[in-house]
Amino acid sequence: MKRTKPLTGELAKLRDEVYGYAVDYGLDFHPVIFEVCDYDTVCVLAANGGFPTRYPHWRFGMEYDQLSKGNKYGFQKIYELVINTDPCYAYLLSSNRYVDQKLVMAHVFGHADFFKNNAWFASTNKKMMDVMANRATKIRRYMEKYGHDKVEQFIDVVLSLENLLDVNVLFENEYESSIPDELELKDERSTALKSFMRSKIGNEEDQNPKLNEETPLDKIDEAVKGTRDIMSFLMQYAPVEDWQADIIAILREEAYYFLPQRMTKIMNEGWASYWHSKILTQKALRSSEIIDFADIHSGVMAMSQKNINPYKIGIELMRDIEYRWDTGRFGKDYQNCTDMQEKENWYKETNLGREKIFDVRKSHNDITFIDEFFTQEFCQRMQLFTYKYNPRTGRNEIETRDFETIKNKLLLQLTNFGSPIIEVESANYRNRGELLLRHVHQGVDLDLAQATDTMINIHKIWKRPVSIVTVMEEKEMTYCFDGKSITEVK
Repeated sequence: MKRTKPLTGELAKLRDEVYGYAVDYGLDFHPVIFEVCDYDTVCVLAANGGFPTRYPHWRFGMEYDQLSKGNKYGFQKIYELVINTDPCYAYLLSSNRYVDQKLVMAHVFGHADFFKNNAWFASTNKKMMDVMANRATKIRRYMEKYGHDKVEQFIDVVLSLENLLDVNVLFENEYESSIPDELELKDERSTALKSFMRSKIGNEEDQNPKLNEETPLDKIDEAVKGTRDIMSFLMQYAPVEDWQADIIAILREEAYYFLPQRMTKIMNEGWASYWHSKILTQKALRSSEIIDFADIHSGVMAMSQKNINPYKIGIELMRDIEYRWDTGRFGKDYQNCTDMQEKENWYKETNLGREKIFDVRKSHNDITFIDEFFTQEFCQRMQLFTYKYNPRTGRNEIETRDFETIKNKLLLQLTNFGSPIIEVESANYRNRGELLLRHVHQGVDLDLAQATDTMINIHKIWKRPVSIVTVMEEKEMTYCFDGKSITEVK
């Protein structure tokens, strides 16, 4: 797809101007390549996760249709796309106003700095643009060889499991991928496994070699017990064909590539918004552009009636941290102060705010960010609350403004993205080669309907009964899907 064009003329001069401001403020990023395209192209790119070339699949068309209609009917608008690669690619909408492009460029430089310096992105493949294109070619070959419908249906099954990941894998192997551009299609299972082992995510060849068929089942259970990387487990131990194992490996690596972006949505957008606001209001804005900037910025920062706006929470928390560390509102003395008037007027000229927010963006993800810096004072100033549906009035109404309740609910939504944490308990349950999973209960009962759908798809890969242990109403329960129906195991 070549429907984009490089910056020229005034936009190229603007890019250089904003780049200079970003560098002066201390932002550090890989080279950023800006390209301009129309809205239809932006929708295509956004539907593909920001990449020009992806493997063929119906979900990309569905997402394109939603994005296109969202713009057509005024529900949403995409101003830019930025990709975590080296160089970093950013796509600008050709219909943006001049002040919009100025804001977007500053926003992109903020994202690029975050991608390069945040620890959770350290192991992501910065050459993913090429990897995506090569993998797309490879999957198309599988479709030609084994049939389009068969391969696409298998992809459907694997994609339903892409949230069953282990975030710790991101820190296990920080090295450059050495996958060749083209891998010959062979029939040996070992070739697919080695292809996976050479990928930058999940190289376990030295630490946890694949157990052969003569390995005792109790040794297999010992190796896999507690595994939360379900896709890796199925790729290694499920009775799948070579091409299926390779597809699981491909989709797993893509899932881990996008995982840090899901883990840092509030921080990433808050950081980029902080810098576009700082650069424009302090450096780049002309007096004639102030109202237009205020209009677009306020639209992006508007809080939804139903959901947390990551842009708003992120930028306000960054500003709050900077203010607190500039005025000394941190540390033991401040925390232990019991005089409310003294605490309200607390001021020590420490001027550590800028240094602190750079340090925060380096090491935190959304959960640790909220847990450490979401304070009661911040919650009250932002006028946050929780709500629930009142069947008597037929409306959503304020449930509570209690700080601890609000913070706990927000952290619960962020923990594993609101999805249950599932781990492997046994690969030889009941000594019959069945798979037993365990739901790590964290106060919220498992949605049995969704769990059933997941077990059905795992069964399609494992090809033997799949069971799960969970807690329902404070009582441990086990459910089994045998390929036909789900039943409770007594």
